[in-house]
Amino acid sequence: MRIISGKFKGRRISPPKGLPVRPTTDMSKEALFNVLNNHFSFEGLKVLDLFAGTGNISYEFASRGSTPITSVDGDFGCVKFIKKTAEEFDFNIAALKSDIFKFLERNNATYDIIFADPPYNFDQATFEKIVSLIFERNSLNGDGMMVIEHSKYTKLDHMMHFSFKKSYGGSIFSFFELNQNDEVREVLDEDGEEE
Repeated sequence: MRIISGKFKGRRISPPKGLPVRPTTDMSKEALFNVLNNHFSFEGLKVLDLFAGTGNISYEFASRGSTPITSVDGDFGCVKFIKKTAEEFDFNIAALKSDIFKFLERNNATYDIIFADPPYNFDQATFEKIVSLIFERNSLNGDGMMVIEHSKYTKLDHMMHFSFKKSYGGSIFSFFELNQNDEVREVLDEDGEEE
């Protein structure tokens, strides 16, 4: 695993064997950050990384100057590794061991970018619950973006605030924006239709 851009570009990170993870591939990661780069300047962005795993995505944001970053995972080994790596690289990453749903239900903070990479074998309803909780709890800043990584078998296009999706190999990134549906509503209102 390597950091693909920013201050620590090219640095390799070697997580211990046996962690229950499926890291985002370098190709997918590069494509994801190319998309985000068209929407954001990374310096100083407040980021939430859910199902953080090895911290792969958190390190990319940190290398590009995003801060602070909160990485949440339910596995003690993953959280321990993220803390260790953040210390080595002097990244402003807070790694928390928590059930993701419990974390979202009690979280009061807001973020510029929320990235979630749940296990691909979660059912459709569980993916939808992640999206719903984030918007119900107002966890995303007004001009922020949420990204969920999932397989082609999961469909999120119908969800509120869905903006667009990108497909890379067997992975799909679905992007959500708060203002996306507001713009659609404004168009409907101009046509004289009720919300």
